Amino acid sequence: MKIFYAIQATGNGHISRAMQLYPYLQKFGTIDFFLSGNNASLDIKLPVKFKSKGCSLHYSKCGGLDYWNIVKNIKPRQMYKDADALPLKNYDVIINDFDSITSLACKLQNVQSVQFGHQASFISEHTPRPEKKSFMGEMILKHYAPSPKNIGLHFENYDSFIRPPIIKDQIIEAEPKNLEHITVYLPSFDKDCLEKAFNKVNQVHFHWFLNDVESPYTIRNITYYPVNQKKFNKSLINCEGIITGGGFETPAEALYLKKKILSIPIRNHYEQECNAAALKKLGVPVVYDVEDDFNLIIESWLDKEILYPTIKANNIPETLEYLFDTYKD
Repeated sequence: MKIFYAIQATGNGHISRAMQLYPYLQKFGTIDFFLSGNNASLDIKLPVKFKSKGCSLHYSKCGGLDYWNIVKNIKPRQMYKDADALPLKNYDVIINDFDSITSLACKLQNVQSVQFGHQASFISEHTPRPEKKSFMGEMILKHYAPSPKNIGLHFENYDSFIRPPIIKDQIIEAEPKNLEHITVYLPSFDKDCLEKAFNKVNQVHFHWFLNDVESPYTIRNITYYPVNQKKFNKSLINCEGIITGGGFETPAEALYLKKKILSIPIRNHYEQECNAAALKKLGVPVVYDVEDDFNLIIESWLDKEILYPTIKANNIPETLEYLFDTYKD
């Protein structure tokens, strides 16, 4: 088969998932990847044949979305041209991981696709939501990249079409240890928003992964790392716990490894608020606003014994068989 795989590059999670799936997909045929957006900072080891600036996220200084910059950088005419130019009729299967341009291209060219990924799980009303639903957030989740068929991924099987998370081989094969450091991955925060709080917890060493760091260096109780998947995996496997956002892939891997998690969802990011609601049901503490007492919150979190439910890893060959069978029906 010829397979077209669209990746929404508003973050590293979609790309990380595609990289894990790639060798398994190769058993079914040849794959061309389409990268939409430019927020990702990973070294992309995939045969990317098509690219578009698409729609990218922009962040405020300390943990929120910058909607002005997001809207300002959306180019509807160019997105339409990009969608019209994608040669989708040359492919047997179109897999869409929450990309609006591919969804539009399918509509323009009258071809079908399957939405495969975390966002597809929100088609189900059974997938956790925050206490206060957002009308606009629900519209985006359900209509940003619509597809006639959906296969979702989430922490639990909330519905019949939802499967467990895709966990990287390096994580599955690892022997976790506790070397007593805390891994930090919060791409929506600038360094000076959190540095003082981490320094106040001076008995703890932090491994902080930041987009603007080129090579590792240590100041006081913080080692700053560039965003690098191999280094991040090693830090996560050997950490005591992780402080991260309200994303999906990183918390899923931490849960799989039975690591302590402190989640700080991006403000006004509805999908992350939904993920935070799911994490809270699993017993994960969630912080919605980082204030002057954040160091005390970290210390309290580290002092508590937290038991999480066991998270299963996705059976990738089985899920892909299901995907291609679903596509044919």
